[in-house]
Amino acid sequence: MTAIVRDDMIGVDAAVLEKSRVYCRELTQREAKNFYYGLKLLPEPKRSAMYALYAYMRMVDDIADDESNGRTVAQRKGDLEQWEQLTHEAIHAGTEGNGSLPRGHILWPAFSEMVRRYRVPGHLFDDMIAGQRQDLEPVAIGTFQELHEYCYRVASVVGLASLYVWGFEGGEATLKLSVDRGIAFQLTNVLRDLREDAARGRCYLPREDLERFGVSERELAAGAGGAIPEGFLSLMRFEIERAEGFYRSSASLDEKVRADSRPTLVAMTGIYRGILQKIAEDPTRVMRGRVRLSTFNKLMIGWRAMRGK
Repeated sequence: MTAIVRDDMIGVDAAVLEKSRVYCRELTQREAKNFYYGLKLLPEPKRSAMYALYAYMRMVDDIADDESNGRTVAQRKGDLEQWEQLTHEAIHAGTEGNGSLPRGHILWPAFSEMVRRYRVPGHLFDDMIAGQRQDLEPVAIGTFQELHEYCYRVASVVGLASLYVWGFEGGEATLKLSVDRGIAFQLTNVLRDLREDAARGRCYLPREDLERFGVSERELAAGAGGAIPEGFLSLMRFEIERAEGFYRSSASLDEKVRADSRPTLVAMTGIYRGILQKIAEDPTRVMRGRVRLSTFNKLMIGWRAMRGK
């Protein structure tokens, strides 16, 4: 007879659950260029829960980006709506114990277990999907407030979900700190990916900032080919300082996270902030290629995080 793992909420076939965990771990190891080094520092079962969270985020991202077989924006929006419904079913099964897991993907058992065990609020996953749905529309960010909302949906909600897995103290004040850390991470991504986005006809920098420094989206697209527009350095210094401001405003977040999870947050922050600092050394670098930290540097950041240094 097949072994069954049961508790007061949900019964799951043990072999299927383990297969789901392995899938999430392998996907994270393969795709999470910066997250994986931090997540490896977590103890079990938090590590597996975070693999499930990352795998879920990756699946949502892939659905939004799937242009295979000529899939249109409308079709991908429909796919996201279907995924949102499946997510609700998985959360319902995991937290209330009176529903069945969705069929059709090996992700769901590990995802449902993560939501149930750590009581991750379901609305965060709706917000994640809303962020991907927003990305399917033409990018039109006029103000920093609009950029802040976008960053919240694609980054801060991930940090908030992670907090529930890691464990934290401080209530709403700590959640606010986590939002700011997520904004810092995503602003770093926006600057790092400026060249790639411009080449695709996308710009996530607020139009009000471009106008302030006399840089146009067309010039950024041209800059992706090597010509650096006038005003670019001033624009970049302004955006770098804005991102640094969110790292500073969320500095006390680390001490609010449970001690066994703190090295992961410290390492992930060190990697993202290290990328931003590398950009600050030469802002024009983002127009020549993607700015990365070496594997050695990431490992050293992880080692220092474990040592509490």
